[in-house]
Amino acid sequence: MRTPVLALALAGFAFGTPAIASTTIDPVGDFLPSYTGPHTGEFDVTNFSVTFDPSTSLFRIGGTLAGTINPETDGYYIIGVNTGAGAIDPFGSIGQPDVEFDKVVVVAGEGEAFIGTEDLVFSIFGNSFSVLVPLSLLPSTGADPLDYGFNLWPRTEIDTPGNLEHISDFAPNNALLKATAVPEPVTWMTMLLGFGLAGASLRFRRARPFAQQA
Repeated sequence: MRTPVLALALAGFAFGTPAIASTTIDPVGDFLPSYTGPHTGEFDVTNFSVTFDPSTSLFRIGGTLAGTINPETDGYYIIGVNTGAGAIDPFGSIGQPDVEFDKVVVVAGEGEAFIGTEDLVFSIFGNSFSVLVPLSLLPSTGADPLDYGFNLWPRTEIDTPGNLEHISDFAPNNALLKATAVPEPVTWMTMLLGFGLAGASLRFRRARPFAQQA
């Protein structure tokens, strides 16, 4: 549920968006041929970005979709992270063999974000989402944090994560995005304040069958 407190938080987030981010632009309407779900904008990535702040050991991950994220839709935004091991690569059969990961961050359109059993501070506003992920939840398996690789894929359902026909899009396509330099510290402080308010206003919980598989 979005409340006045959340609206205030989102305003803080909007003013605190980092000026520097590693970003990939994804074409509109490039749904995977294997995808069998609804071909609506909320499942079509147009922008994906990652920023890392060494001073706070936080990743800021953001995504923009072609349509408004609908909390009533069974939609999930999965961020696969390669921290060095790249041990999981299940997408060769749908033309994405270079999307490798060993950790998974989940943002649910209905109102929560998590990695494993850990809740994350996040925001959803219109057709965009943003989530803060502590480095401690993404420990290195051989790579420097600025060399971690990230990929975003929307999907329907997470109760059966191995079903690839539920995945609609990848950003970037068949590749990984690396984080970039830290923005100004005051920017992070403003953003953290906004996210903190957002986290305080969202208390929805659900079962989490999603572990490290896509």
